[in-house]
Amino acid sequence: MVRAVIVGALLTAATLVLIVYAMLSSFAHECEVCVTFHGRTACRQAAGKTAEEAMRTAQDNACAFVASGMTETVECTGRRPASATCAP
Repeated sequence: MVRAVIVGALLTAATLVLIVYAMLSSFAHECEVCVTFHGRTACRQAAGKTAEEAMRTAQDNACAFVASGMTETVECTGRRPASATCAP
């Protein structure tokens, strides 16, 4: 009985390690984007499978802090960021 519990716990731990590893390895690029909108500035980091995906996510997150409402959010995400840096 004790042996079955130990084996079950080890299999569960191994499964969790594999899931976390798979999730982290799929995000190969990390970017930081700063946006300035209506006099407010916000910087956010994000990770993605591609640099473009990471930049878009970081910009969307930054715009969520400086824009108010859907119209401003769309306008903010359509603008060029104040700065953007990515690392593979």
